[in-house]
Amino acid sequence: MSVIAKGLEGIIANSTRLSDVLGDIGQLIYCGYDINELAGKVSYEEVVHLLWYGELPTQRQLDVLTETLRSHRDLPQGVIDFLKTAPTTSNPMDVIRTAVSMLGIYDTHMDDTSVDRNRERAVSITSRIGVIAAYYHRARMGKDLPPIRKDLGEAAHFLYLLNGEAPSADMEKTLDVAYVLHADHGMNASTFSARVTIATLSDMYSAITSAIGTLKGPLHGGANEGVIHMLQEIGSEDKVDAWLDDALAQKKKIMGIGHRVYKVLDPRAPHLRAMAVKLTEQLGEGKWIRMSERIASVMKEKKGLNANVDFYSATVYYSLGIPTDMFTPIFAIARTAGWTGHVLEQLSDNRLYRPLSEYTGPAVGKKVTAIADRK
Repeated sequence: MSVIAKGLEGIIANSTRLSDVLGDIGQLIYCGYDINELAGKVSYEEVVHLLWYGELPTQRQLDVLTETLRSHRDLPQGVIDFLKTAPTTSNPMDVIRTAVSMLGIYDTHMDDTSVDRNRERAVSITSRIGVIAAYYHRARMGKDLPPIRKDLGEAAHFLYLLNGEAPSADMEKTLDVAYVLHADHGMNASTFSARVTIATLSDMYSAITSAIGTLKGPLHGGANEGVIHMLQEIGSEDKVDAWLDDALAQKKKIMGIGHRVYKVLDPRAPHLRAMAVKLTEQLGEGKWIRMSERIASVMKEKKGLNANVDFYSATVYYSLGIPTDMFTPIFAIARTAGWTGHVLEQLSDNRLYRPLSEYTGPAVGKKVTAIADRK
């Protein structure tokens, strides 16, 4: 008997070894590790290895992976030319989506679908997506494109390309932890898109392009941009309560509050909150975190809803000086580790996704009327 579950809520579409989201108790697990065990203790590169191979790396394995990622950072000239000529008013997610898709046409081994070749593609996309995002931002600002460096980790290299100078140790650590927290999250919408695409035996680039397009939506990755826009609209701490009262009266969605899966506190939120507090204290711009804390408090009191990962990641990125429309691209950069891991897992035991639908149209039996007689 078929079951109708709008949005596939509650439906188990596949199994995965990569991550698990236990929404009722607020737990996120990567390959057996609670996110609280990983965040701040391991680097993003270590998490990439964990998601691709199922285990945290030894020092030698980490050295090999790190060197491999760094050696794949250079972009094809055609992609660089595109980034330089793309409209400066474009949504960065649109540009990233298109550029990742373009990487596929420069892959001279597209007919080779072996595991080793697909792992190489996973490396290529993971190492290049940050370069794509940073290069487009600088190009649209009329700035030069800094040369690729092979001596920086993934988080530091992105910040270097974005700002034209190497980041401080604190900035690098902050973004690295954010990458770890965003690397994977169960069968979320963008991951599902990637798996649906690769399940047709399409290719890695198409699958990640699908995921990026899905992440762009404000109900998924785009929510973190909405948080900063909300804070800017409120303007000051003394206006928070009145703004919230009005928004709730109009039944507006409060960005960064509540989660489709988590029924209690998002386990990633406290880590980002702590970083947001530290950054704003260092920069002397404490009003944003104080406004955020007040919003979180009121929403918990009035609606029983908790802040999610987007709520505090927005303040973290804003405090790092990252442009608002680059928040979701950072999410995409971090999540590429999980997306590619899921694509590899899907290919290892593939079955085409083909759900049913409930037809609600007119009953069969309608007759065609001559076009001249139709009204």
